[in-house]
Formats: sequence, structure tokens, C-alpha cells
Amino acid sequence: MAGQSPAMVLVRSLLILAFVLLAAAACSHRAPPAQPENACSIFAQYPAWRRATERAERRWGISQGTQLAFVKRESSFQANARPPRTRRLIVLPGPRQSSARGYAQALDATWDWYRNDTGNRSARRTNFADAVDFIGWYASMSRRLSNISLDDPRNLYFAYHEGHGGYNRGTHRSKAWLQRAASQVEADARRYDSQLRSCPRRGWFRS
Repeated sequence: MAGQSPAMVLVRSLLILAFVLLAAAACSHRAPPAQPENACSIFAQYPAWRRATERAERRWGISQGTQLAFVKRESSFQANARPPRTRRLIVLPGPRQSSARGYAQALDATWDWYRNDTGNRSARRTNFADAVDFIGWYASMSRRLSNISLDDPRNLYFAYHEGHGGYNRGTHRSKAWLQRAASQVEADARRYDSQLRSCPRRGWFRS
């Protein structure tokens, strides 16, 4: 780089490095599955997701289908999902509606609770394996704090959305839209689990 000072060369190199790192980060998140309604197709496309949900099921006792149903409802399988921004003066973007983020749409405070309780300090909400482990952990807390069966996706989702205090007070009962959402989560969970019991072995188990 003839004619450039060492400082300019350093700045240029740092800018190139920053661009490369940003591009790598942007490419590191997987696109949503091509067939999000079919658990067999999801795991054939992303075998690592199958292994992640199996680990979470062994650790926390929540089915793979329920994990997938929660992720589908919360983020549509998008790693960087965030709530929409509020609007100021109709057109100006304001703050986001909440701190929810990632596959599981976990709030900042709840994510910190999970990381502290499990010791998984490096967990990231944009990492699928961490997200489904979080869902399993939260379900286990729902069983402990709200006496909800791990085989009850509908009520697990109520507690997930309202928090354990809200669920125990019955805040979900007056929210028609949440009743519909929880019913859809339950239907998705049952369908996914049924599909997984009959997935063709070929392709699904590839590494």
C-alpha cells in the first residue's frame, strides 16, 4: 500500500476485518426450515436440531415436539427474531415492545435467570441448542412452580407467556388471543411428536 501512512493501513485493515466478522456473523444463523410444519423434514434439513432437542428432552423431560412447537410459535424458527418497535408520532420508530429475542423469544431477565440457574453462562438466544434447552428448563420450572405436567403443551405455553406468577393468578383465562395461540401450540406439539414417531430413517439420521 505505497503512499499510505502506517496509521491509514491499520485503519483500513481493521475496517476490512470488521466487515469480514460481520458478514460471518450474518451467515452463521440458519434460515428457517423449508417445511416448518413437518418435524421429519426439519430434522432432515438440520440434523443438529434433532440432536439438540433430544438432549433437552433427556435433560428436562419435555418432548421434542413441544420444543419445536414453542420455537415455531415464538420465532417462526428465526434466530434473530425480535418484537416489533413501537411508533412515535406514527412514523418514528420507538423502543421495542419487550427485550424478547432469539428462537425462544426469551426476555433479558428470564434468560439471565436460566443462565444463572443452569450455569450455562455462555448460552446465546440465537443458538438453537441453547434456546431449546431454555424451553426445557422453563417447562421444568413450570412443573415445579405451577404444577403443570410436562405433557401439557397448552398450559406450559400459558405459563411461558404469562410467567409463573401470572399463570397461577389465572391471567391467561381472560385473553382470547392467547387461548387461541396456546391451542395452536398444543396442536403443533402433538403433530410434531406424532410425525417423529414415524419418520423415515433414511436421511433423518444423517450427520
